[in-house]
Amino acid sequence: MKQYTALILAAGKGTRMRSRNCKVLHPVAGRPMISYVLETVRAARLSDMCVVVGHQAQDVQEAVAGDGVAFVVQEPQLGTGHAVAAARGALSGFPGDVLILCGDVPLITARTIRDFLQFHENNGSLITLLTSRPLDPSGYGRILRRDDGAIVGIVEDKDAGEKERAIGEINTGIYLVNCRLLYELLEGITPNNAQHEYYLTDIVTKAAERSIPVSGYVLPDAMEAMGINTRMDLARVSKVLWERRREELMLQGVTLMDPDSVFVDSQVQIGEDTVIFPGVIISGNTRIGVGCVIESGTLIMDSVLGAEVRVLQGSRLDRAVVEDGASVGPMAHLRPEAHLGKRVRVGNFVEVKKSVLGDGTKAAHLTYLGDSEIGRNVNIGCGTITCNYDGRKKHRTVIRDRCFVGSDVQFVAPIEIGEGSVIGAGSTITKDVPPKTLAVSRAKQRTFPLRKHQGSADPDEDRKP
Repeated sequence: MKQYTALILAAGKGTRMRSRNCKVLHPVAGRPMISYVLETVRAARLSDMCVVVGHQAQDVQEAVAGDGVAFVVQEPQLGTGHAVAAARGALSGFPGDVLILCGDVPLITARTIRDFLQFHENNGSLITLLTSRPLDPSGYGRILRRDDGAIVGIVEDKDAGEKERAIGEINTGIYLVNCRLLYELLEGITPNNAQHEYYLTDIVTKAAERSIPVSGYVLPDAMEAMGINTRMDLARVSKVLWERRREELMLQGVTLMDPDSVFVDSQVQIGEDTVIFPGVIISGNTRIGVGCVIESGTLIMDSVLGAEVRVLQGSRLDRAVVEDGASVGPMAHLRPEAHLGKRVRVGNFVEVKKSVLGDGTKAAHLTYLGDSEIGRNVNIGCGTITCNYDGRKKHRTVIRDRCFVGSDVQFVAPIEIGEGSVIGAGSTITKDVPPKTLAVSRAKQRTFPLRKHQGSADPDEDRKP
């Protein structure tokens, strides 16, 4: 069996994206588009790969760094041929064949790559192109074949004439080339084209001039080779990847009530028998256990949910942990480092930030809990606030197990409430409360008679005869 290494071209800015960011870093279905390409190459059992970077090189390297990935910087960026030439030193002495592909084709599958490799081996080829026949070939380089079907060249869309633009078979930008031959052919290409760049496609013409056969494997599903050049392409490819993800989830036992309205990133893990309502977005490195219910209008990002968790309508979870049997919402907000224990209930319009709530604790509505540690089986009354910021620093509130907090209480941190204590409604607590005590802080109620006509339901009552 031949030896293979992968060369991924990711140096371009992507002018048509009209963005300050490098094209291959734009997210597709929640991940940088280039990450899909690397994942596919690994799944096709090519463990070693070289990524050619250029524009925002450091950002690209940080995004895809990992085992078996080497980097080469292309500077300046003078076309695909120049990008491959930049990797010559990294591939020096490699005896096998190089799989060349671009970082902007996230739909390509590992099965296609394996079939492509097998076709290449079966034909004993030194050069094989992956081609396709999309419904609309405009914008892509056209494949030039002789009458006997042999590939003799590729003409870029910008350089093509009317007859060439009528050709339906296109170059996907994916090649298999013997490494030694690749760099021999690159030495002969020139930037004599509309873009004044070194086109990798010219190696096909050079091979034909030397009577080196060039094979072409036609991709059965042209959509897989769709490159991303514009924001419209970005949306189309994301739609395909999200649809693939929905199908995977349903086959794994997840119920999607309205699949088309649910958006789940590819790295999200969801347990079986979980039910997801319409209009839900789940992104990042989120893990959701078995038997959960996620209601409409929910956004979950980089969070961990245990089994049998209910996230009710309109809630937002960002880098939160929710343990088994807990309930969140409706309209709740879990901010980073919120950690809810088992069977915790966080109700409507409750915000939790950088706080731990122990098992069985309840904060049913209209509450802010920030920078706090709350024990087990604590009842937090409506309108409770942890006053954690003094204008300069954040301070912690600690509420021990089995406390009862009445409505409309303010805890002025730093403060600690002892186990089993009761805090009276309407209190502003500024001092630590010992265990098993009642703390009340409110002004004495006083009652005064109303002046004449004060509080009258009819403001013109005093004018009546």
